[in-house]
Amino acid sequence: MALSLNQKLKRIEISSFELDNEIVFNYFDNLPATERDEKLIRAIYIGVLALMEDRISAFLSKTSNELGTELESLKMIFEMKKELFYKSTIKGVLAEDEIAEFLNQYFSDRKLKDRAVLTGNTAGNLPKNKTGDIICEIDGNSELKIAIECKFDKSVRLGDIASKEIFTRKTDTVWSQLIEAQANRDSKVSLIVFDISLVDNSILKNFENVGFIPGIGLVAIIDSQKGDYSNLAIAYMLARDIALNSREIEMDKDLLNALVNRIIKDIDEVLTIKDLVQKNIENNKSILKQLEKSLLLMEFNQEYLKKFLKDGTLSKKDLLDFYTGEDIKDKFRLVEKDINAI
Repeated sequence: MALSLNQKLKRIEISSFELDNEIVFNYFDNLPATERDEKLIRAIYIGVLALMEDRISAFLSKTSNELGTELESLKMIFEMKKELFYKSTIKGVLAEDEIAEFLNQYFSDRKLKDRAVLTGNTAGNLPKNKTGDIICEIDGNSELKIAIECKFDKSVRLGDIASKEIFTRKTDTVWSQLIEAQANRDSKVSLIVFDISLVDNSILKNFENVGFIPGIGLVAIIDSQKGDYSNLAIAYMLARDIALNSREIEMDKDLLNALVNRIIKDIDEVLTIKDLVQKNIENNKSILKQLEKSLLLMEFNQEYLKKFLKDGTLSKKDLLDFYTGEDIKDKFRLVEKDINAI
């Protein structure tokens, strides 16, 4: 392989490039041929950004030899993914890929004929405008679409038209991105996705999980670091119902607003109940652990009390074992594992 830099054109030129790596081969082998060039360029770009980071670069240099266990490899991938996610230059790219992948898997699981397609860097109907990162074709119909914009950026605010100042510098808002996405991708409905760790408080105050802005679009708050895309699924199905049932008629927007917001309110209540149940499960697990600790301690102390009453004394070794309680620690680890598995 020969790598050279074309200083005049500011580009890298590689001749006779080959790579013997099973992981890389399997990844590209599973991609359609039309996507491979774009994914290769993206992989190089992400890799270079990673190497530019001192912490990641140092980590990679320490583990340049083959890692001893699969666990270390998985840990490296997780840490890199987490680190890269928060880099503003690429977190959007990672988000788009994962969201499209989640949606296509969701469609497959629900036996829907919908299809999520990444628009990449292609402009839409508006000149030089790339707003609308993902297009979802309902039932495979290219004329019936939902446009999805991924905005993992704390600087994006709600931007309600009632409070918008026309003469200030143009900035992206929820309202502007939803309107742009729908116009740019010629979609029936638009949806914007935020991550819980990268969203402005003005948005969270209005939409805790899923939101609906009449005549504008829907909002979904996901938690990508926990792999929780449930709000996206809910928002998408609402958008899908609106798209499928939209007609070229004069619609009572106030009634639609009341209906959709009531649905979202009920969804929020269900999610709150789910959260309470999960917290209650964790509380009950903690109570169980404390009960098991107390029972084990009672048995442990009883054994040494019996020994003392029988022998009239305890040896130094007995006293050490009684003080450290290693046996009881080992027993509790097994019990704790069972409780956590509940």
